[in-house]
Amino acid sequence: MTKTTHIAGILFASIFGFSFLFSKIALDYVTPLGLIAYRFLIAFIVFEILRLTKVVKIQIHKPQLKYLALVAIFQPILYFLFETFGLNLVSSGEAGMMIALIPIFVAILSSILIKERPKPLQVLFILVSVIGVIVIQLSKVNGNNNSQFIGFVLLLLAVISAALFNIASRTASTKGLRPMEVTYFMMLFGALMFNIIYLFQLFIQNRVLDYITNLYHIEILLPILYLGIVASIGGFFLVNLVLSKVPAHVSSIYANLSTIVAIIAGILLLDETITTYHIIGSILIIVGVYGTVRLNRKAKKY
Repeated sequence: MTKTTHIAGILFASIFGFSFLFSKIALDYVTPLGLIAYRFLIAFIVFEILRLTKVVKIQIHKPQLKYLALVAIFQPILYFLFETFGLNLVSSGEAGMMIALIPIFVAILSSILIKERPKPLQVLFILVSVIGVIVIQLSKVNGNNNSQFIGFVLLLLAVISAALFNIASRTASTKGLRPMEVTYFMMLFGALMFNIIYLFQLFIQNRVLDYITNLYHIEILLPILYLGIVASIGGFFLVNLVLSKVPAHVSSIYANLSTIVAIIAGILLLDETITTYHIIGSILIIVGVYGTVRLNRKAKKY
């Protein structure tokens, strides 16, 4: 694993960690579906400008479309539907914690679907990271909040979708598709699907004008710009870049770092609380991430 790949992994984890915060802020003013629609519309417009001005070059061949379609189904379509509706029912920090479960699902599914099996010690470190999530989650157990339970179920489905996306993107990279091309298609697919659905929803509710007036609120506009440009374009490009260089179970472990970023962002900017569970869990997550990545780096030397 190169230093560039390692830096890219840390960067996308940090970007996605803050995305929970910005999503939580925007959801006070716009529906989950509206947030997704605006996010990918902004992302695609910016990406298309970059393509038309030849800042980036996109070249996709017909046989590759099926691999791109598979990527887009899991991410952004399924993942963002589950994540955004789930985030509306739980806190920013809790959403970040659930995302840390992605590596364990990636490790299992990648070994079955694409025969990329983690080493036994890597499995151990992945489990250490997941235990960190469970420790943090123990501080939230109360059993009396049905909406919170539904939120966690939705986020679990988002985690499974993200795991399948990691595998699909990894497969796409082996078919000659560059990270930039995979990211462009994701933004295009997301913009088309979510904006059509959102406009139809507004039409049924006789609120089509809201599609424009929503953007008059700075509380919506700033999060959308971050989510559309920084998270969708920058973050997903970095994810696809890392997936083109390392196995899916290694790339996915970086997502656990977004848990810590989300917790810190929630504490500093949303006045969410921190407990001993958060501290112990965060330490376990860092140990798990470091061990998994370190073992992959050593394997490359032999």
